[in-house]
Amino acid sequence: MRDTSANTTRLWAEVVGPEQVITDSSSLRTAETGTFATSHRIPAIVRPANRAEVQECLRIANRLGTPVYPISSGKNWGYGSRVPAADGCVLLDLGRMNRIVDFSEELGYVTVEPGVTQAQLYAFLQERGSALWMDSTGASPQCSLIGNAVERGFGHTPYGDHFAHSCGLEVVLPEGDVVETGFARFALAKAAPLYRWGVGPSLDGLFSQSNFGIVTRMTLWLMPAPEYFQAYYFRTESPEGLTALVDALRPLRMNGTIRSASHIANDYKVLSALQQYPWQETEGQTPLRGPLMEQFRRELKIGAWNGSGALYGTRAQVKEARRLLRRALKGKASKLEFLDDRKLQWASRFAKLYERISGWNLTRMLAVLKPVYGLMKGIPTDHPLFSTYWRKRTAPPEAMDPDRDGCGLLWCSPVAPNDGLHAQRLTGLATELVLRHGFEPAISLTAVTDRTLACIISLAYDRDMPGEDERAMACYHDLLESLGGNGYYSYRLSIGSMSAMSQPGAYTDLLRTIKQTLDPNGILAPGRYVPEDTGKADMRSQSGAAGRSA
Repeated sequence: MRDTSANTTRLWAEVVGPEQVITDSSSLRTAETGTFATSHRIPAIVRPANRAEVQECLRIANRLGTPVYPISSGKNWGYGSRVPAADGCVLLDLGRMNRIVDFSEELGYVTVEPGVTQAQLYAFLQERGSALWMDSTGASPQCSLIGNAVERGFGHTPYGDHFAHSCGLEVVLPEGDVVETGFARFALAKAAPLYRWGVGPSLDGLFSQSNFGIVTRMTLWLMPAPEYFQAYYFRTESPEGLTALVDALRPLRMNGTIRSASHIANDYKVLSALQQYPWQETEGQTPLRGPLMEQFRRELKIGAWNGSGALYGTRAQVKEARRLLRRALKGKASKLEFLDDRKLQWASRFAKLYERISGWNLTRMLAVLKPVYGLMKGIPTDHPLFSTYWRKRTAPPEAMDPDRDGCGLLWCSPVAPNDGLHAQRLTGLATELVLRHGFEPAISLTAVTDRTLACIISLAYDRDMPGEDERAMACYHDLLESLGGNGYYSYRLSIGSMSAMSQPGAYTDLLRTIKQTLDPNGILAPGRYVPEDTGKADMRSQSGAAGRSA
């Protein structure tokens, strides 16, 4: 039976210190707020400082039957923010665990704790004058590196698949034991931060998108800075042009000409990065579509589909890759532009002249191009957060916080084969469905691997508008059902859909067996990706209801 009494608080405080156990209502309500409607309550926030404190916190949770939910930075925007996947979980905030444990310039790796953020690692590399680049997501610079990696997030460089470029996990199991993966389990193993498989069964994947343990340390591989870097941007005016673009780029991705996680975004995605919703032009009507959307495309010189990526290597390699890219996109992209540091500086100084020469409206587009250009070099930025304020009627504050500011955001993340017909079908289904629900389908496609496209469908709305939460959630679940019914399943889920996406069968049975073995009391992140045992969930729900009524 769940115990959230003063005795529980005292036990947590004895481990982490009284000031690191937070129970005031204001802080708890803030932690319970995400970018979509949530109802799960958090009785306390506990902030351990090291692995030993995490272990003891889990032992207390087991003794008292109190479920805990670990977070790193808590900026899991669009998927749940800090909110647990089940009601009544104590939030185990790992943000104080922010040490960079190990680093090698020669072998290109860094070992970090879960509180280490993108901004912290970038500053660390800059201070040392390192010739290594990190890979950054488009999320906040204050997002956790480990938090994103274990969610299998991705970025922009050749190291964009974050979990694929990690190894040597240190994991605290639900009952407090510690396991290290790969060669890290052996004393003095020299290849522990370098060779992810070790020997015997590989366990790393068990602790990605699961509730089997808490990752308290991980090694991430860093990319050697290339001799030369050049970004490219292209667009096509036709919505049907996506098929040809994807099919033209795929061979270049598969043969290594394009090594980065290149992106293709639709007009809604680009427009939301440039400005907020045009309330005046639409006279307050939603969604934005038809002739007005075409007018914005013409004025801003953006395409129905807009691509970006980067070429990395020696100057000779980039020159040859540039030639192959031009040849592949000939007749398929209406514009193909290349930017390097020198050209970007020139364009910034002479934006008007550059616009007349190239046809690109750089006066406005530079506001988007510069942050994206930086991301391709591993430079974190908070600029993409601007688009979460798309439907808000007030300008974003300087310090953006989508949770605090009532920004509605849901991300649906289906994966498709890296094939033009699949890309066209998936995005066509999503576009029609989202517009029917009254929202703008801001869609991007990313070639995270040679053979697959990760599609991110952004539902951005204003949570302060009555009824919008309900409509957005209905749209999100409709997307999951419709796209899944057509074979396009999401690689990442929001806290409200993890149980809905589980299916009976041997796979789910195996997950439950592992969970029961590692976490017999069911205290670690119940409901997170691994389907709960129905009996335990009911008992916890009844216990939580009794605790609240008392």
